[in-house]
Amino acid sequence: MSIAESSRRGEMTRMDRLSMCEMTTYRWSFEEDVAHYMEHGIPAIGVWRQKLSDYGEEKGKELLIESGLAVSNCFFAGGFTGSEGHSFRESIRDGLEAIHLAATIGAQNLLIFTGSRCGHTHSHAERLVYQALRRLVPFAEEHGITLVLQPVHESCAPEWTFITDLDMAQRLVEKIDRPCVKIAFDTYYWGQDPDVLETIGRLGDQIGLVQLADTAASPNDEQRRCRLGTGKVPLKEIIEALDAAGYNGFYEVALMGGDFAPDEYEDLLSQTKRWYEELLHKIRR
Repeated sequence: MSIAESSRRGEMTRMDRLSMCEMTTYRWSFEEDVAHYMEHGIPAIGVWRQKLSDYGEEKGKELLIESGLAVSNCFFAGGFTGSEGHSFRESIRDGLEAIHLAATIGAQNLLIFTGSRCGHTHSHAERLVYQALRRLVPFAEEHGITLVLQPVHESCAPEWTFITDLDMAQRLVEKIDRPCVKIAFDTYYWGQDPDVLETIGRLGDQIGLVQLADTAASPNDEQRRCRLGTGKVPLKEIIEALDAAGYNGFYEVALMGGDFAPDEYEDLLSQTKRWYEELLHKIRR
């Protein structure tokens, strides 16, 4: 059984849960990402819609099937507040297309960025997002896709979302109250919060996707992410807390914004897999 088939059936091993977001290897093409992730033993891929579109969706689907890579996530849909220059109706249509694409390529999750507040009052912006997600939920449920809402630290958020803390995201998810709407937990944004372990315990099964990144600084708009294990984020303790909270999804490495040149990507993949394997060994002990 392939890793992709195992992920769809919920039978992944801990090693199978490692994924690489295509934003990390920003300068590689979709085809290069698939080939190199396979070569380095990365079991899963977080697909960036733009790269897949550039390569060709049908060809991309076939390539993913041939590769055996699981698809942790499809990146992204949203902009429901009009911040992307699209109308509310257009953003809904794009969301439906993204759900269909995610299902077609075997993804488990579709990442959602709400869009910035875009001149609306906060309550109106939240109402737009609530209405949008409620419209998308039936289609997502039909296709077996989890809509994963991405909160972003306020220092990094203006272009992406007005959901700037985990409490805000949790309130919206609880208001929608459907199992297919969950939260993305990014260790770059929240990993240095002094209450992070307690927060993970509180969120529990509301976490739908974990994005792994390290940093030597506080979150900022330059997104200075660094290789796992080389910064200040207590990743081992966070992953142990996630295990204790019952999280059994993917750990998707998301190092976008890191100062990595394309000639460093291969070493980055090797170092990431080695770090993850060593971490699993420590946790098992």
